[in-house]
Amino acid sequence: MFELRNKVALVTGARRGMGRSHALALAKQGAKVAVTDIDLAECQQVVDEIKAGGGEAICFKLDVSKAVEVNQVFDEVIKYFGRLDILVNNAGIYFSKPALELSEEEWDKTIDINLKGEFLCAQRAAKEMAKNKWGRIINIASVASGGVGIGISGGAHYTASKGGIIGMTETLADEWASMGITVNAIGPGAIDTPMVAASQIPEEAMKAMLASVPLKRIGKSEEVSAAVVFLASEEASYVTGATLYVDGGWLAA
Repeated sequence: MFELRNKVALVTGARRGMGRSHALALAKQGAKVAVTDIDLAECQQVVDEIKAGGGEAICFKLDVSKAVEVNQVFDEVIKYFGRLDILVNNAGIYFSKPALELSEEEWDKTIDINLKGEFLCAQRAAKEMAKNKWGRIINIASVASGGVGIGISGGAHYTASKGGIIGMTETLADEWASMGITVNAIGPGAIDTPMVAASQIPEEAMKAMLASVPLKRIGKSEEVSAAVVFLASEEASYVTGATLYVDGGWLAA
C-alpha cells in the first residue's frame, strides 16, 4: 500500500521541519522528489539525504510568493523529470504579533507566502497534472484555521491565511475533480518544528496548550508526513476536498 514508485513530487518549504519530513517520506515510498525552498544549500542537504537512502531527488530555490519563480521552477522540474504527479504545498511563515500592532507589510507578507503561494503552486501543478489525468495536491493548513474554536493570540495574519487555504482547497477540489486531480488539506496541531521553536512560545503557554491535547504531547513531523503519503497515494483516490486534522485529539477535546 501507499506505493509511489514512478510518481514525481514537488514539496515547497522542504529545507527543514515538516517540509523536509514530507520530502523524505515521499521518497521512501518511491517517489522522485523536487525539494524547494528559499535556501538552496539547505535544500541540497535534504536531496543528499534522500539519495543516501537510495532515492532520487533534485533541489531548486523557490520563493512561492513570486509567480515568475514558481513558473520557472515548475518548468525545470518538468524538464528534469518529464512530469509532475504530487504537490505538497508546505511553505509558510509564522511570527507572533498582536493584531493592533500588525503592519500592512507584515499582513501582506504572511498572506503572500502562506496563501497566495499555495494558490500559485497549485494552479501551475494542476496544469501539468491535467495532461495525465492524475494528480494529488496536498495543502498544509493548520488546526487554527477558523470554524473549529481554536485561535492563536498574536496570529490573526497566520490564522487568516490558513483558513483561506481550507476554503481554497474545497473549491479547487470541486473544479479539478474532472481532471483526475484530488485536492486536500492537512491541519496539523502542535508539531515540533523549527518554526514553532523560533516563535518562542512561553513555556507556560505551551504547557497550557498541550493540556488541551488528549495525547498530552507535541506531535512529530513524521506523524504529519504519514498523512501526506496517504493523501498522495492511490489509496486516497476517493478523498478530495477534505481537511485531515493531525492534532493529537485537540479538536475532539
